[in-house]
Amino acid sequence: MAEEGKLNIRLHVYDEEIAMVLHNREDEEYYRAAAKLITERYGAYAQVYKGRKSDHTIALMTLIEIALRYEKELGKNDTAPYDNILSQLTSEVEEALK
Repeated sequence: MAEEGKLNIRLHVYDEEIAMVLHNREDEEYYRAAAKLITERYGAYAQVYKGRKSDHTIALMTLIEIALRYEKELGKNDTAPYDNILSQLTSEVEEALK
């Protein structure tokens, strides 16, 4: 039985069932969406490369694609340029009000 606040779930990832213990119940939908994404992308690579590349290589190709998506999203969320512009504008406004 799960400890207080924890949740045991089973995820279907490609051709395997994986048991997980979630420490944050609110994350369940994200885990399920992640398992679905991995299954879809691995399946796409397996369809093209099965028999030509090892399962390990197909898994790594899947990880690289998902990591690339993640890195691109991180780049979109970079607020440093906006913070710099806001700081500069704030300084200019404060200087003008003196």
